[in-house]
Amino acid sequence: MPRLFAPVSAVVLAAALALPASAMDLTELTEAERAQFRAEVRAYLMDNPQVIMEAVELLQSREAEAQAQADVNMVSDNAAAIFDDGYSWVGGNPEGDITLVEFLDYRCGYCKRAHGEVAKLLETDGNIRIIVKELPILGEDSVLASRFAIATKQVEGGDAYKAMNDALMAYSGSITVPAMRRIAETLDLDADAIEARMDSEEVTQEIAQTRALAQTLQISGTPTFVVHDEMLRGYLPYDQMRAIVDDKRG
Repeated sequence: MPRLFAPVSAVVLAAALALPASAMDLTELTEAERAQFRAEVRAYLMDNPQVIMEAVELLQSREAEAQAQADVNMVSDNAAAIFDDGYSWVGGNPEGDITLVEFLDYRCGYCKRAHGEVAKLLETDGNIRIIVKELPILGEDSVLASRFAIATKQVEGGDAYKAMNDALMAYSGSITVPAMRRIAETLDLDADAIEARMDSEEVTQEIAQTRALAQTLQISGTPTFVVHDEMLRGYLPYDQMRAIVDDKRG
């Protein structure tokens, strides 16, 4: 009688497959037993193909859970740089009970879509603090726009930055210095001083620090949000943002 495989029922085989690897040492099997094992597995899967999808779904669920926990750990480990870096624009309610951090790029279509959703969230909830982090990752035009926006903040202050941020998110033309100067002039800002500041070390350093933080947080796309202790990668509509904020409040 073979040591392991007489005809194996589906229930027994499923149980065997669920065991940890240490509980079944396949190296101890003869070639004939190994061949029979393979045949039994194949037959079982052919009769029950849904098992493959169930296994894939379970793996994906476990990977998502692991990624979510890793994100929580990364947010905790880098809380000061995320929530209190000393240079990123802070808006909404500075004393709000929930902080929403957004990493954005002005050439990102999903960032433009998210901009309206975030604005709606802030309009309907007066207890949210928002932090904007400039993360230009879509080429030189993105860098140019971020430099102009950051220079606006450094030269003209937070209110001017908010106005420039809104304008650049709504803007759909070519990103050039003359185009951004026109936006600044429309907003009654000092375009000459802003342009003179664009290539300064202070602006360069801010972009570099945010990029370094994004790398640490394994952020590879925009928009990316941090809400309290959770990282949200990608565009979210208002309803999902609302539900997440409500959940964080418990």
